[in-house]
Amino acid sequence: MEIVWTNIIFSIAAFLILYILLSKFAFSKLFAVMETRRELVMQQLDEAAKTREQAVAYVEEQKQALNNARQEAQSIIQQSQITSNQQVDRLLEQAKVEASRVKAEAVRDIENEKNKAVEELRSEIGTASVRIASKLLNKEVQASGEQEQLVDQYLKEVGGRS
Repeated sequence: MEIVWTNIIFSIAAFLILYILLSKFAFSKLFAVMETRRELVMQQLDEAAKTREQAVAYVEEQKQALNNARQEAQSIIQQSQITSNQQVDRLLEQAKVEASRVKAEAVRDIENEKNKAVEELRSEIGTASVRIASKLLNKEVQASGEQEQLVDQYLKEVGGRS
């Protein structure tokens, strides 16, 4: 195989002419398109970084808002527990007051009923005493045994009515 120098020289000359023509007409446009593309990619990368930073900031903001909402919910729960405890205490106090009032009324009613019963008993005793006295006055007492029988009969009558 023989080296043909003329072919090599023509190839180099054609390559140089092609390179000069490409650099004069095509490379500048090609490099401009590539530079525009590079700037566009860089701009998109910058926007992506900014968007990522905004997303991170938004996530942090949402986390903070969620924590605030949880704290507020806990505060509301605690306040409602305090309020319910206060209501329970107030209701218990009202129940105690009502129970005391009902107890006082019951004691007063019992005392009134007791007084009525005592008055009725006194009235019955008085009536029975009058009957005994009238029986004693109407009947002649001859022996002391009859007086004891009358007293026993009176006591049985009084005991039977009460």
